[in-house]
Amino acid sequence: MTSIVPAVVPASLANTTSGHAATRRPVRGPLPLPTFTDRRTRRTVYALPAIDCNGRLADQAIVRVMGWKPGTRYAIQEHDGLLLVDASPRGVFTVSRQGHLYIPAVVRRRCAISPADRLLIAAEPAERRLVIHPPAAIDAMIADRHRAVLGGDAT
Repeated sequence: MTSIVPAVVPASLANTTSGHAATRRPVRGPLPLPTFTDRRTRRTVYALPAIDCNGRLADQAIVRVMGWKPGTRYAIQEHDGLLLVDASPRGVFTVSRQGHLYIPAVVRRRCAISPADRLLIAAEPAERRLVIHPPAAIDAMIADRHRAVLGGDAT
């Protein structure tokens, strides 16, 4: 058995078509937007590239922001689970011809970085430093922030 559902016509349109004066609804303004207290205070540039099986990070934009060219020497230091990358004439590593950075296997093992992991890179051009956040450091940072915002154990 099939039934027909009557059309729904707004009241203001029904009044207009029948010749009656349309009722006016009050006009509302836009909905209020939340205000955020945290504003950016730095000019940090971020990237989230995947590391390949040979330890290369292929994010040329970050290398360009830093002003590093192919052949630029750099050094890597591990500090509290983060990797600090600084251009240095005494650096052991160099930016490749393609503009890739290389993270050696010993560093990848120490920081539990696996092929295809995405690493958060924060480029600090004013400080001439890259800070690479391995997955474990990102997880810890997010867990700390969740605990601070939500309170208690937010794991």
